[in-house]
Amino acid sequence: MIYTHFPNLTDVQKEQFAQLGPLYAEWNAQINVISRKDIDHIYEHHVLHSLGIAKVMKFADHSKILDVGTGGGFPGIPLAILYPKVQFTLVDSTGKKIKVVNEVSSALGLKNVTAIHERAEKVLGSFDFVVSRAVAKLHDFIPWVRNKIRPKQINPWPNGMLLLKGGDLVDELAKAKATWEVLDLSDHFEGEFYSAKKVVYVKLV
Repeated sequence: MIYTHFPNLTDVQKEQFAQLGPLYAEWNAQINVISRKDIDHIYEHHVLHSLGIAKVMKFADHSKILDVGTGGGFPGIPLAILYPKVQFTLVDSTGKKIKVVNEVSSALGLKNVTAIHERAEKVLGSFDFVVSRAVAKLHDFIPWVRNKIRPKQINPWPNGMLLLKGGDLVDELAKAKATWEVLDLSDHFEGEFYSAKKVVYVKLV
């Protein structure tokens, strides 16, 4: 599934993606970061879903990406495998989830991942993009991260947020005081799971 949509992976990347399933199965038995009934669908529902961001934005080398509310490492870890020359900071307010992120990153040998147990508002530094997966409504989320977006642009789109969301977003988008664009993942991935899945791009500079 991953190799079909991303055919130019190196042997190292292929091995890292192959390890994700067993690693998360092992850690999920100890610390529940993925629904028990969903662990068998980790590649379709979690890994490929995370990589949906890469279908709408190819990050430039040396970009800095902040993953807010990463949970067990989604979308940050799959994206970090895909973009080894991009620096990812994964943040979550639940310490045991960050433990899983650290253990999985270490097992995969990822050198471009930093995991922080902290609330998003307190994270220091500036980033090209914030990524996240269904953490909060846009009008709540934007104030947490607006001051963390650096002004210099090195990617195809102006810096901002790339958020994985699903369902009816009409009311949520109407309340967001920002410039946004909705991109359907069903344009890139087949199957019922992706029928209502989207990437919401929000320009913040």
